[in-house]
Amino acid sequence: MGEIGWHDGPMIAESVVADYFATNCWILAPSRNSECIIVDPGISMPSILARVKEITGKYNLKPVAVLLTHGHFDHTFSVLPVADGYDIPAMIHSKDRGLLTNPMKALAPGGPSQQLITQFGSATFAEPKTVVEFQSSEKISLAGLPIEITHAPGHTAGSTFFIVNSELLVSGDVLFEGSIGRTDLPTGSAVEMRKTLKNLILPLDDELIVLPGHGPQTTIGRERKKNPYLTDEFLDSRA
Repeated sequence: MGEIGWHDGPMIAESVVADYFATNCWILAPSRNSECIIVDPGISMPSILARVKEITGKYNLKPVAVLLTHGHFDHTFSVLPVADGYDIPAMIHSKDRGLLTNPMKALAPGGPSQQLITQFGSATFAEPKTVVEFQSSEKISLAGLPIEITHAPGHTAGSTFFIVNSELLVSGDVLFEGSIGRTDLPTGSAVEMRKTLKNLILPLDDELIVLPGHGPQTTIGRERKKNPYLTDEFLDSRA
C-alpha cells in the first residue's frame, strides 16, 4: 500500500502503510538530514524494513529508536527486524512488553491475527536486542524532538500515545478519524477507554494534528466536533 504524510516547514512525518490491517508506521524527524524515530512497524512480508529504508533514504534520516504505541501484533510484527536492522532500541509500556514474545495474550483465539500467525509459520516470537520500557507517563527527547509519552489504557493495558514537538499526536489505536480502537480483546477495557478519552484526549488542544494507528490524519478539534465517541452521551455511558 502507499504512503501518507504530513509536513509543516522542515518537520517530516511520513507513514508507511503496512500490507496487513493497514497499520500506519510513522517515521518522524525534525528535518531532512537528521535523526528520526520510527513508530509501530506493522505486518508486511518478510518485514516492513525495506520500505522504511526507502523513506529514511529519501530524507537522509538516521533512526535512533522504535516507539510502540501498544503491543498488538499488527503494530509490532516488524519491530525486531527494524530495531535490530538499525541497531536501535524498541520502546514500549511495561504492561504490553510481554506481547512482544506472546502476542496471543491480547488477541482473540481463532481471529484474523492468529490466522496470519499460522499462515506465516511464526510459532515463536522474540524481542529486539534492546527493549526500553515506559513505566508511566513521562517526557523524553529523541532525534531532537520533545516527546510526551502518555499511558492511555483501554485498547490494551499498556496502550500509550505520544505528543511530538507539541504539534503531533501519534495516537496509536486510542483515536482514529471518526472512531476509536476496539476494547473487546484481552487486556482491553471499555471503562478504561472512556476514562482515557475523557481525561486525556478531550483536554488536548484543538490544533493538535492526530497521526493515528490506522486511517487518515485528523485534528483534535475535528474529532471533538464529529467523533461520536467523544460525546458526553458515550463518555458518560456504562455500556
